[in-house]
Amino acid sequence: MEILLKEESNKGFSIARENNKRAGMMSYSIAGDTLIIIDHTEVEQEFNGKGVGKQMLYKIVEMARDKNVKIIPLCPFAASMFKKLDDIKDVLK
Repeated sequence: MEILLKEESNKGFSIARENNKRAGMMSYSIAGDTLIIIDHTEVEQEFNGKGVGKQMLYKIVEMARDKNVKIIPLCPFAASMFKKLDDIKDVLK
């Protein structure tokens, strides 16, 4: 599984691909130099239950740590992951 980050003006995307096929996408809004808001997660049906959403979230968390950015998880999936996973709460706003 390959996870890529892409940013365009005030939006960012964590994109999961496997064998050149899109497995999922998590989007975030860039709300300033030190804040992003995760607003949407989607995983292609054939990749459900394979941890794709979690991998995309971890890629965004890694970027947030590198840039000293905090995250507000508005997306229900991301919000539930932040409640469950203690190892990513350091970037939570």
